[in-house]
Amino acid sequence: MQAAQLLKYDKNFKLVVKDIPRPTPADNEVLVRVKAAAVNPLEKLIGTGYVKLMEKYSLPVTMGNELSGVVESVGKNVTKFKVGDEVYSRLPLNKIGAFAEYAVIDYRAVAMKPTALDFVHSAAVPLTGLTAYQGLTEELGARPGESVMIPGGSGSFGQMAIPIAKEMGLRVMVSGNARSKQSALDMGAEQYFDYREQNYWEHLELVNYVIDTVGKKELDHELQVLKPNGRLLSLIMLPNGQFAKDHHMPFWKTALFAVAGHSIDRKAKKFKADYRFIFVRSDGEQLKRITKIVEKHSIKPAVDPTEFKLADINRAIDYVTNGHPKGKVVIRF
Repeated sequence: MQAAQLLKYDKNFKLVVKDIPRPTPADNEVLVRVKAAAVNPLEKLIGTGYVKLMEKYSLPVTMGNELSGVVESVGKNVTKFKVGDEVYSRLPLNKIGAFAEYAVIDYRAVAMKPTALDFVHSAAVPLTGLTAYQGLTEELGARPGESVMIPGGSGSFGQMAIPIAKEMGLRVMVSGNARSKQSALDMGAEQYFDYREQNYWEHLELVNYVIDTVGKKELDHELQVLKPNGRLLSLIMLPNGQFAKDHHMPFWKTALFAVAGHSIDRKAKKFKADYRFIFVRSDGEQLKRITKIVEKHSIKPAVDPTEFKLADINRAIDYVTNGHPKGKVVIRF
């Protein structure tokens, strides 16, 4: 089968598409014939070695973190899925491999895809959906009636985070581009700030939580709108010592992450805030809950219209990194 593999970590890495043997599922795995695989900024972080301290892969490794497809065969312990099932997954951190014609996946990381979505749009759900769900429930511990602000929430993350937050009984505020305003309001956002017209930090009442999708350049403004003892969760800034402790990392890694995140922690403390970082994991049961939300709210993730095949993988990663995609970039098989 064809697969796109990382041969070495490099700041200018390129994946190599090559023929490798088709895998056989272990007892707790399913073999999925891949129909679509989404390309994310995470690919760049993995390829450059940025996340080696969190997850270091033995090279060569087949890349790709989320997919949709059809179950081709199942391991002997698998009873929840059968041949022909249409499924999707955020693959386990320690065994990625969505950029291939076939992938073996632990069945506990798999769920039936939303019935109303095709394979391409289904492939755009797992990573952002689980990030939003785990971020709100586990990292923030958000409760009904509380409020969350999502700067830069007009993109693919916001499409999942807004309805999930509303389902949890949260009040949701968002900033982003003008063209996404109406769709965000339709999904349940109470306030929307067009970043070209308004500075949200000058108009927003203080909130319990902020989810950062923009990065460190926005840190001061994000902390500024938090209530005392509020919590800031970042998807893209640096991990810190708390992240290492939460993931039961060894002392030396905890010390390194504590140093890496020290400046952010120090600034958050000045605002009496708590800083968290998330590196989303696979979870089939959570994905089932997300599926129900997607179907209940008729969510259809935005997918960039540019068609990429597996042979175009490096061009697709570059487009995600340096272009301006109009939604998730997807490899079609």
